[in-house]
Amino acid sequence: MADAANTTPLRLHWWKAVPNFGDAISPVVLAHVSGREVVHAGVNKADIWAIGSLLQVVKRTYAEEKDLVPTVWGTGLLHPVHGVTFTDHVKIALVRGPVTAALLGLEMDRFGDPGLLISDAWPMDRVPNGKIGIVPHHSLMDDVMLTALLDSDPKYQLIDPRDPARDVCAAIAMCDHVFASSLHGLIVADAYGVPNTWVAPVGQSRLKYLDYAASVGRFMPAPVMIEDIPELHLPDPGAPLSYQAGINACRNALYASFPNALRAEIAA
Repeated sequence: MADAANTTPLRLHWWKAVPNFGDAISPVVLAHVSGREVVHAGVNKADIWAIGSLLQVVKRTYAEEKDLVPTVWGTGLLHPVHGVTFTDHVKIALVRGPVTAALLGLEMDRFGDPGLLISDAWPMDRVPNGKIGIVPHHSLMDDVMLTALLDSDPKYQLIDPRDPARDVCAAIAMCDHVFASSLHGLIVADAYGVPNTWVAPVGQSRLKYLDYAASVGRFMPAPVMIEDIPELHLPDPGAPLSYQAGINACRNALYASFPNALRAEIAA
């Protein structure tokens, strides 16, 4: 027998300063997994932290013990941090990848970015449309090399990460191939089984990309330059991803590690 359903909204912090679909899918995934309404919360009032390279913010917020003890589930580091005592003041259910775990001194053997569950929250039939999607980091939308690539051939489709999140996910799911300097451009492509390639994230930390790649067992030693895209040989758009087993393992870890106390119903 189960306890009465938990109908209170689940308080989640996600980055809202700039429209970005990677951040916008965090409440969608949380609602799917928890079965609860999800609302945005300030850094001091969140029950849980999920999608995003937000552990620097968690570190600042929970440098000292507080009455509220939030859960970290799939969140990652953007860059190394000095001092990890904040991990004693939060509940760490899962982190994005082994690089984050190692930098925080966590002995963990399973990882996962919650963005990998978006295909469960928003299922979409995959029918490759012949387009090659380009998903830039939101800060690189005005890059001159990006403009030149898009102007060179109509097969290249700009997928603007600032557009509504569901539209972005649908566009990614339909492409033959995706090139992305947006981390969640890569992750969402993986979720929908779309072959994808990492593009140099000019001016951005590379740690989060390598952290994610290591979590799914993906060989991704260096990004390609955007001007080199036309010369690259692309795989069959219907071919399975070579690291699909790693994606599946992360997806299983995400579901298994989500705290029962945060679900709509708690087993009695």
